[in-house]
Amino acid sequence: MVSFICDHCGKCCTSLGAYIRIERQLSEQDYYCKNTITGEVFPVHVAPEFAEEVDEDFTSGATGSRPGCIFLRRNPAGPGQVCAIYATRPLLCREFRCYHMVIFNSSGEPAGRMVGRADIQTTDSMLARVWNDGVKPLPCPATPKDDPAWVQRVYAILAKHGYQGEAVEGGNK
Repeated sequence: MVSFICDHCGKCCTSLGAYIRIERQLSEQDYYCKNTITGEVFPVHVAPEFAEEVDEDFTSGATGSRPGCIFLRRNPAGPGQVCAIYATRPLLCREFRCYHMVIFNSSGEPAGRMVGRADIQTTDSMLARVWNDGVKPLPCPATPKDDPAWVQRVYAILAKHGYQGEAVEGGNK
């Protein structure tokens, strides 16, 4: 397995964040939130460097006007976005997978990534053709980890064309 590497794009929080709602503020850094999909209520602790921003957005009512999650913030250490509650983020966020597999070419270089249920991100036209002709037609599980046999079939199809797929470990943000 390969390890997940976050590029801080923030797409996960932009889409999933709409389901995280602050129920109550406990202090400047602590909140009770609710996952509106499951109904789970959970406490979160905002990292000190984001506490003032989050507090201001919450108390001003700006939470509904932001796209995605109120806890998604500009990365102060570089480009992209980061989670202001990363250490206490809810299960919904912990289990999210940006991509499920990295596909390497015959030189061992990354050539593509499997995203969603069975889509691919690649600039390698041969890999795209192999994927669309050989993998896409397979009945696909809800998530790859749910069906190891499906994953093995995908690995075999890729290997037949000189590619190697590796599942992503820790694919959450």
